[in-house]
Amino acid sequence: MEKAFEKVWSNCLEIIKDIVEWQHFKTWFEPIKPVALKEKVLTIQVPSQFFYEYLEEHYVSLLAKTLKRELGKEARLEYRIMVDSGNSKNKPLTMDVPGHGYRPYPNNEMDFPLAINNHKVTNPFVIPGLKKVQIDSQLNNAYIFDSFIEGDCNRVARRAGKTVAEKPGATSFNPLVVYGGVGLGKTHLAQAIGNEIKRMHPNKVVLYVSSEKFINQFIDHSKNNAINDFIHFYQLIDILIIDDIQFFNRAEKSQDAFFSIFNHLHQSGKQLVLTSDKSPKDLEGVQERLLSRFRWGLSADLQNPDYETKIEILETKMKQDGFEMPKEVVKYIAYNINSNVRELEGALISLLAQSSLNKREIDLELAKKVLRNFVKSSSKEITIDAIQKMVCEYFGVPYDKLLQKTRKREIVQARQITMFLSKAFTKNSLKTIGEHFGGRDHTTVIHSCQTVKDLMDTDTLFKESVLELQQKVQLAAM
Repeated sequence: MEKAFEKVWSNCLEIIKDIVEWQHFKTWFEPIKPVALKEKVLTIQVPSQFFYEYLEEHYVSLLAKTLKRELGKEARLEYRIMVDSGNSKNKPLTMDVPGHGYRPYPNNEMDFPLAINNHKVTNPFVIPGLKKVQIDSQLNNAYIFDSFIEGDCNRVARRAGKTVAEKPGATSFNPLVVYGGVGLGKTHLAQAIGNEIKRMHPNKVVLYVSSEKFINQFIDHSKNNAINDFIHFYQLIDILIIDDIQFFNRAEKSQDAFFSIFNHLHQSGKQLVLTSDKSPKDLEGVQERLLSRFRWGLSADLQNPDYETKIEILETKMKQDGFEMPKEVVKYIAYNINSNVRELEGALISLLAQSSLNKREIDLELAKKVLRNFVKSSSKEITIDAIQKMVCEYFGVPYDKLLQKTRKREIVQARQITMFLSKAFTKNSLKTIGEHFGGRDHTTVIHSCQTVKDLMDTDTLFKESVLELQQKVQLAAM
């Protein structure tokens, strides 16, 4: 017969599995072992101190809510941290610590019951039994501007967000629409704005809600003939943040309600922050009257981070979590993860988890092994074409110009460097390399390589550029 604590934890995992991304579930929840249940205190064993700290920082709220669902409101969580796994002679060494979690910002407060035009307002986020109803802002306090790294990919959106946070409702950025692909930081930035407003303007009522939750609330109120109550409540909010507005395309009546809310808030000088996976002009299935209002303010896009920004993101994450790893590993991750920030952080987390579980130092070999699910296949043979594209991108030179007969200094140098790198990193003959540059002969390649070597000895800036490109080619070949 299964022990009670194992059953409780198994039920918790079934709930968590539906909420957490698969990769994160495999990394952070599967290694956990339930060990005891006493007086509604569940003790779980984690592999290391790092595991404990990460769970407390990122998943403490989820764990608490899930456990209370299984054991009631008095439920508590304790951790048993594996200090030493032991051996055939010695028992494993562990230590028990209570779960703490992080203190959130104080919730917004409103006097209830409220009435607008003698009509009593119902709060969909009401916490029963309180005279002063606390409105949970629904914000994640980990999402702040300090952890949102600025780069060319997000500069406009981030600075606009800071401006909105300083003067909510008092700028031309109303609404502020942040759009971009999956995992680029839309939710992070939107919530960072909310958290910054709560810090700078504690009397402002901030509410973050996903479009799906908004739609579901609307449906519930429709069934109870309480749509006016729903609209009135949202009209009381000072800063309304709606995530993923593209999902409004399948909810016509919800759009009507949001139209009323939007108009009231905007006319009252209240701030709206919206996120979407597309620019407002490209949204399908959303009413034109709403789209026109989305265009009243500023639409700012988020793009895939460049190599330098990815390096900074990883280094910031490492600093926040209090660990270090070799520069070559950081560069390897940054170069090979080309999708989005979420994948970048996921790769780093997986690497850290495996290092902690296996009690092994992080090196390039471990990185290649662990991150095979995230990065391109290793030990690839680099091609002349690939080097040409890297150099063109680095110097901002059109690819076709590289092959033409021109004496422009920037083109000539880019071509010479490309030949130099092709000779160093490919197995092609000098004749073959020359053929990739408009049919030039092998003597031209020899001359180009020697010129690059000479310039590296005399020109510091030129040398730095060549060394940086060498590093990029090496990373691409890993």
